[in-house]
Amino acid sequence: MSIARKQLAMPLVIAGSAGAGAIYAYVVGEDINWDWQNYHEYAGVALVQGRFDVDAAPGGFQSFLNPLIYLLPYLLRHGLPAPWWGLALGALHGLNLALIWWVTRVLLGRTADAVTMTAAVTIAAFSPMALSEVGTSFADILTAIPILAGVGLIFSDDDERGRRFVLAGLLIGAATGLKLTNATLLIGAGVSLLLVARPLGAILGFAAGSALAGIVTAGPWALKMARDFGSPLYPFYNSIFRSPDAPLGSIADTRFMPQGVLDALAYPFYWAIGRHPSSESPFRDPRFAVVILLLMAVIVTGLWQRREVLSLRDRRFIVFGWVSYALWMQAFSIQRYLIPLELLAAPLIVLLLARLIDAWRERDAPAAPSRSVQAVTVAGALAIALASQPSDWTRRPWSDPYQPRLAAALQQPAAFLMLHKPLGYLVPLLPAGSRFYQLSEIVVPIVPGGVLDRRIRSGLSEPLPGGIWALYFANSRADYPPRLELLADYDLRIDESRRCEHIPGVDGTDIMACPVVPGAISAAPTAGLKPGSRAD
Repeated sequence: MSIARKQLAMPLVIAGSAGAGAIYAYVVGEDINWDWQNYHEYAGVALVQGRFDVDAAPGGFQSFLNPLIYLLPYLLRHGLPAPWWGLALGALHGLNLALIWWVTRVLLGRTADAVTMTAAVTIAAFSPMALSEVGTSFADILTAIPILAGVGLIFSDDDERGRRFVLAGLLIGAATGLKLTNATLLIGAGVSLLLVARPLGAILGFAAGSALAGIVTAGPWALKMARDFGSPLYPFYNSIFRSPDAPLGSIADTRFMPQGVLDALAYPFYWAIGRHPSSESPFRDPRFAVVILLLMAVIVTGLWQRREVLSLRDRRFIVFGWVSYALWMQAFSIQRYLIPLELLAAPLIVLLLARLIDAWRERDAPAAPSRSVQAVTVAGALAIALASQPSDWTRRPWSDPYQPRLAAALQQPAAFLMLHKPLGYLVPLLPAGSRFYQLSEIVVPIVPGGVLDRRIRSGLSEPLPGGIWALYFANSRADYPPRLELLADYDLRIDESRRCEHIPGVDGTDIMACPVVPGAISAAPTAGLKPGSRAD
């Protein structure tokens, strides 16, 4: 009977995890996050329709990130009706919890039981950043699935045969090829292999697997970027690759970086009280502060008792986590990129609690989990869950899914000049055969005479039935006006003799679509035009 229950446990955990993710995605509503509006949606439609050689960066410089990871959310969103596509995404993201169950069992070994593993899953289930991305187009939570699976393989047993390291490399390497910010975890996993019994074979197997997976997932896109723009990572790291179509420097978002060592050390404690220097969206997360305090307690216990509290596998897991964390903070300090470690903090907390309690028990106590371990882990899991608060990247109620109607004037293929961001999500909504040119990108502006500039001029020289339209937000803020002067670079101006149309925006901000004609740009102000009005 016990064997049958054990065989049934994992399928039930998988089903429960997927179900929890689907239910949460339904409760919180339709995903309309800023990045989806800007480039996630565009990446999917561009892959399906082959638009990358037609358009000019509708999502700004993010248009040049590897689009493959955004294909599945796009296909689900456009292949299933609302809310079923959101439930499907949520169920997929929920599988991270099943992997946390497995990783916890791997780390605790024979001392693992249903109570302690459930406590770990509870902590993971309320992870603020992971929870905020359930049912969304974000790649962080999707690539966390192969990363957690790879981590589980690396620490799965004490047998140092190389096949599991190769498979772990394939999984984590694929996640890195799909989203390069996962490289911090790839490096952390590689460093942890220095502590295995035969590190050379393990590292070589892991490196071979990760290199192969990275080439498969990122290689085709890198080759395209090198062919089109002269840089495999265009427009990033251009101080190395020196593409003439991008600024000669590195594109880096430094808004979230700590201001010195003391500030960096304080980040986990900021998160615990609700401060969020590493994210534009508020959240509260005590996990990392709890890990630090437990590690300090483990060190003190070991010094006091003059013995090693942690096993070699425990130390390897901690090395993986802290190397990855340190690299993340040095490279980005962007909270979303930390989701795999946020989830893995759950089994680490349970592990450290179990090791501490066992260290202070009588030496002749049984090896099986004691009631004290179970009680403390359950209480700790509930406290952490209650103290956590997820971020909010913007949702719509499923009762009002985004299904805009277009004016008759916008029903024919046309050239659309984008003067604001984010507008990339409009591409699949506007007529097929249209062309989309983002003119207002500041980070990587269009270089006169460059690849994108030539593409735009060539497209404008071949008129489409619907003409040319400028797209920008209606009632723009004074500090974010549409850059209408950019039209003059192509000898264009707003046609003030015709009415502007409006497109209902996904977040309630309408989008102006104003007809454009050749000629010198007008000095008359047009940014405040109302939908359906004339400039005169």
